Amino acid sequence: MTPYRIAVVCLGNICRSPMAAVVLAERVADAGLADDVEVVSAGTGPWHVGHPMDDRAAERLTRAGYDATRHRARQIEAGWFETCDLVLAMDAQNHRDVTELAAGLAAPRARVAMFRDYDPDGAGDVPDPYFGGADGFAQVLAMVERTSAALVDELEPVLRARAAEAH
Repeated sequence: MTPYRIAVVCLGNICRSPMAAVVLAERVADAGLADDVEVVSAGTGPWHVGHPMDDRAAERLTRAGYDATRHRARQIEAGWFETCDLVLAMDAQNHRDVTELAAGLAAPRARVAMFRDYDPDGAGDVPDPYFGGADGFAQVLAMVERTSAALVDELEPVLRARAAEAH
């Protein structure tokens, strides 16, 4: 069976969405779901395509014990809505942008939601730390960690139901 594919999307794909993708992928693996779930990330804009993660984001992840070395920024394309099951936007503008991109498709497979819709501490935007200091990256990592843990808890029944439908 094809893995359940989750895309995490922010503006440039160098801060929030790669941080979320790294943490979510690790939580997925820790839950024993790595063969069943694939996590990818992208930006809505092309500015950083091919670049590594922002140094401050990578440093924050590394300090917390995550591997931030493999990321290369990408831009989301309409085809992602056919290959992904869930597209998670990091803020309201990202949500509008990905919803608009998907609007031209007849029947996209992916459901679009906000990343923090899964946050047990409340919904809303994941603030962009790019123009701020180290505290912003720490705040984003804390949001991403608790939201990723809650998202993995919600994935397990979805995957069971999906497996049952396949049989």
